[in-house]
Amino acid sequence: MVGVLLIDKPSGLTSHDVVARLRRVLRTSRIGHAGTLDPLATGLLVVAVGPATRLLRFAQAETKRYLARVRFGAATDSLDADGVVIEETSDVLRSRDQVADAGQRFLGVTRQVPPMVSAVKVGGRRLHELARQGVEVERPEREITVTHFGVSATESPVEWDLDITCSSGTYVRVLAADLARELGTLGHLVALRRLASGVHDVANALTLTAVEESESPREHLLAADVLVQGLARVSLTEAQATAMRRGQRVTLESSDDGPLAAFDSAGALVGVLQSRRDYWQPDVVFSGAVS
Repeated sequence: MVGVLLIDKPSGLTSHDVVARLRRVLRTSRIGHAGTLDPLATGLLVVAVGPATRLLRFAQAETKRYLARVRFGAATDSLDADGVVIEETSDVLRSRDQVADAGQRFLGVTRQVPPMVSAVKVGGRRLHELARQGVEVERPEREITVTHFGVSATESPVEWDLDITCSSGTYVRVLAADLARELGTLGHLVALRRLASGVHDVANALTLTAVEESESPREHLLAADVLVQGLARVSLTEAQATAMRRGQRVTLESSDDGPLAAFDSAGALVGVLQSRRDYWQPDVVFSGAVS
C-alpha cells in the first residue's frame, strides 16, 4: 500500500494520535506525517502511507499558511491556551492599525527561538520533556521567513485573527507572543488552524472520522507523487529510468539546481534526483511504478 492522505486534524489530538488511529484503520504500520500540529491546533496534516513516507521530507519543507487567534492580556508558559498563565496585564486595548502595523514588522527573514514546549531536540532531549521537569535550557535561534501577516478584528476587543504564511519550522505561537510584546502588552495563542501546506489545501482534506467510518478507507489514498508537486519535474528516457532505478547517476540537460521529481515515459514516479555538478544522483528511488 502506498499513497497520501490529507487529513483535517481535530483539536485535542496530537499528530501522533492521528497517525496511530490511521495505522489501525489502514492496517499498516508504515505511516508518517509532515509538519507536526500541536493538540490545540486543527487543520491540514499531510500523511504518507507505505513507501510514500520516503517523500515526506519534501512536503515538510513546504511553505505553510495558518489562521491564528491571539488573545492579549496574559502570557502562558507554553505560549498558547494549553499552558499555565504566568503573567497578566490590563493594558490590552489596541487599534487595528496598531496591530496591523506591528504585524508588518515580522515580514521577511528573521530569527526565532523555539519555545520550551516543543518537539525540538537540544542535547538529545525533546524540549517539552525538559519543560515538564521544570528545566529550561538555552535554545539556538532558527531562521524563518514570513511572507504574509494579515490582521482581522474579532468579536472580542482583546482578540485578533492573524492570517500568516511562513516557512516550515515557524512557530506561530511565538509570533503571537512576539506580536503582543511588540505592542507593549502580553498575549498567547487561543486557536490555530493550518490552511495550507505548499500546494495542498485543507479544503481538500478529509476528517479523521470520515476515513475511519469509510467502508474502503484505502480508496481515499492519493497518488504518492502529490508529495513532490512542489519540485521541478523531469521526464526520463527508458534508459535513464532504468539506470535511476538501479541507483545509477544520470546526465540531464537541466538548468535547475534543486531536487528534481523524475518520471518515466509512462508518467510513473521513479523518484527524486539531486544535482551533483555535471550529473544527477538518485536520492529517493522506487523500484516499481508508484501512483
